[in-house]
Amino acid sequence: MVFASPHSGSHYPPDLMSKTILSDLMVRSSEDAFVDSLFDCAPEFGARFIKAAMPRAYVDLNRSPTELDPALIEGVRRQGHNPRVASGLGVIPRVVANGRAIYRGKLPMAEVQHRLERYWHPYHRQLQQMLDQAYRYHGQAVLIDCHSMPHEAVESVARAGAKRPDIVLGDRFGAAAAASVVDRVEEAFVAQGFRVARNTPFAGAYIAQAYGKPTRGQHAVQVELDRALYMDEKLIRPNANFSAVQAAIRAAIAKIACIGQERMPLAAE
Repeated sequence: MVFASPHSGSHYPPDLMSKTILSDLMVRSSEDAFVDSLFDCAPEFGARFIKAAMPRAYVDLNRSPTELDPALIEGVRRQGHNPRVASGLGVIPRVVANGRAIYRGKLPMAEVQHRLERYWHPYHRQLQQMLDQAYRYHGQAVLIDCHSMPHEAVESVARAGAKRPDIVLGDRFGAAAAASVVDRVEEAFVAQGFRVARNTPFAGAYIAQAYGKPTRGQHAVQVELDRALYMDEKLIRPNANFSAVQAAIRAAIAKIACIGQERMPLAAE
């Protein structure tokens, strides 16, 4: 089992803050704040854990390095239609939450390449190494890709007539993980009182697509947690329920980690 938090990075470097036209609080609005603190107990239960230090507003680790935005990056030509890039959410984001622009002008390609080489590629190399190690030892590898979702997204599900979820599991409609794995992950969260939905409104992005290879014994499940459960979204700080949610997530992680531990005797043979 490998748990990852690619969007909780909160180190906002000077080369971002000197260029952004947003306030310190606004530039953090797309950050999966505190998700790392909710899931970083995974190693206590025998799983691996990796988190990003750099924020999503600086480089989005849940995008392909080829998802370059011509509206933001000098010298990039438009190639086909990519809805994520078109909306400003490429690997180097042009906007944060609610479509608010991060910069006033464009970025030079050299700066973009620096961000990719310094942060994007090392993160993904390390993540793949962790999964490879898990596979060699257990014969399978499971990635739990940890994220948070705006409460507004949850409300949109309710307005569409479905039950409002606390957690959305994304397996790209079965393409990224075996049903048996997703069932076990769902059971662990439901046992802690969370309402769980699958694939709506979030089915998984680049990481689930790139690392979810269930026919090869490598599974990826994206976990989206409603931010309103544990934080004040406007002020980006924990709310009064944070400790209770953290304890519930911890208990769920303990059960999810057992998916990997159960294969250890077989691997030892």
